[in-house]
Amino acid sequence: MTLDAQGTDAIDRAGLNGQAPRCDHIDQLPQVQYGPPECKECLTLGRPWTRLLVCLICGWVACSDDAQGGHAKAHYQETDHPVAATLEPRSTWRWCYVHCRTV
Repeated sequence: MTLDAQGTDAIDRAGLNGQAPRCDHIDQLPQVQYGPPECKECLTLGRPWTRLLVCLICGWVACSDDAQGGHAKAHYQETDHPVAATLEPRSTWRWCYVHCRTV
């Protein structure tokens, strides 16, 4: 067994073919019902958004970081809900705010 600096099994945490360590947050995602496809904060402020993200922990929908509000990231900062996904049809893109990368 190969241990990492924290004394845990490094092989269990490694990704395939030398990729970044596996994100354990995706293993803990519950089934959630998504909110309506709109950013409520942007609507209140009269701002447009470019892309919507949904929190995969609670279903909250908000604008992405490339929008003026960045309300999805603000949701993470307020709640510590780590993983969000795009609402774009047929997309499998997911972002882990803790690891700052796609998962």
